[in-house]
Amino acid sequence: MPSEPSTAGIVTDENSGERHIPESVRADGTTRKAIKIRPGYRPPEDVEIYKNRTAESFRNRGKGGVVGAEGLKEQKQEAAAASAASNKNAKRREARKKAKSSTTADDNTPEDTSAAKTEEVVDPEVEKEKKARNLKKKLKQAKELKSKKEGGESLLPEQIAKVIKINELVRELEALGFDADGEPKSTAPKPDNTPDATKEG
Repeated sequence: MPSEPSTAGIVTDENSGERHIPESVRADGTTRKAIKIRPGYRPPEDVEIYKNRTAESFRNRGKGGVVGAEGLKEQKQEAAAASAASNKNAKRREARKKAKSSTTADDNTPEDTSAAKTEEVVDPEVEKEKKARNLKKKLKQAKELKSKKEGGESLLPEQIAKVIKINELVRELEALGFDADGEPKSTAPKPDNTPDATKEG
């Protein structure tokens, strides 16, 4: 009983092990004789072409998908279904969703909304101090850069821009009620009528 024909049309007889191309009919109606194939011969049509996966994936790089994932899709689905870790993570996600939905339902109560509004109200004095700290920090950096420049070091353009802004930073601090060192100005005016020993004598 002959086997299935190969790409070149070679059939192997299972009983004797002989290989041959069976008789066939040409288009004009004449018959071709059966051709015996010597043992060990493989015609070029039957030779498996070597496939380099890397080169093939490089050729197909724009056609979609993750490289090397074509054969793994079914395996991944089975593994994901059976994975204990994925089941655990799914349970965690569901628990988070439930917790989130319950907290959003609780947040809609009027007591919570009033508490949230009072938290949002920020003390202007605190904001003022925060801004003053930030300005003080910038001023300190600018003064350090200025001393470096005076010491002969070369500065980057951004650093030079910081040095130029020293006066502007001092003005902003004064507008907030702080002196050039970043310390709050005292509200009591300095007494100018203190007697000087040099004037009296």
